[in-house]
Amino acid sequence: MRYHTAYEMRESDDVNVEDLDDLWPPFAAAPPRHARRPRSRPERDSPLSRNEIVRTALALADAHGAQAINMRRIAKELGVATMSLYWHVGNKEHLLDLMLDAVAGEDQGAEPSGNWQKDLAEIARRQRASLLRHRWKLDVMAGRPPLGPNGLLHIERSLASLDNLDIEPRIALHILTTVMTYVTGSVLNELSEINVEQQKATAGLTEDEINTGMSDWTANLHRSGRFPHLLRIFNADIDPDAADTRDERFEFGLRCVLDGITRRLTC
Repeated sequence: MRYHTAYEMRESDDVNVEDLDDLWPPFAAAPPRHARRPRSRPERDSPLSRNEIVRTALALADAHGAQAINMRRIAKELGVATMSLYWHVGNKEHLLDLMLDAVAGEDQGAEPSGNWQKDLAEIARRQRASLLRHRWKLDVMAGRPPLGPNGLLHIERSLASLDNLDIEPRIALHILTTVMTYVTGSVLNELSEINVEQQKATAGLTEDEINTGMSDWTANLHRSGRFPHLLRIFNADIDPDAADTRDERFEFGLRCVLDGITRRLTC
């Protein structure tokens, strides 16, 4: 069967997201409907929807980072009063949950192939691509388990890739968590490298000045006598943060994780 996103299952953009509110866990940030204060609907040429608010917040976050997720700024982009957002979104925490779930819905994934290693590797690659595409996501996802409708569907699809293994549900969940933890850690490292690149670009230094500074720094490390293993890397002309080796490094680590899981399952 083809897995649709949770929101594809409804016809009206203005209704679909709110109709799925009951699929969120009880500890999610969205306040229960009966607890929301009644508010007058805003005056606007076209009706405001929760989907439009989420799309605008995503565009701002993708362009300017997590700090751009600000209700007043979102309202300004939409050309509405800030308070009018709260007719559709309970609070900022609720909006963050909706944004993460919208991102989870971007990747519908493929049908399980019967090869769990191949399927999990593809899931990992797609998750990495999503985190690099939405770099703000790692800043806001801590403490926010992906339990919205699309997040649940993503977990469902991922667990389905392990159906051919004769393992307990607990082990299946451990396997998926292990792979996703690797992806998250790998992307955190990549984003750190990207940040350093951006700092270099804005420092106003020439390539010669950067190379000279690196040479002086390496010489200081050598004189200290404390970093023989690290200097072996530098002496071999290996840049541990090279942008053109990121895919290779990710695939190497992913292969190690999957091989380790395979060995564990056969013990």
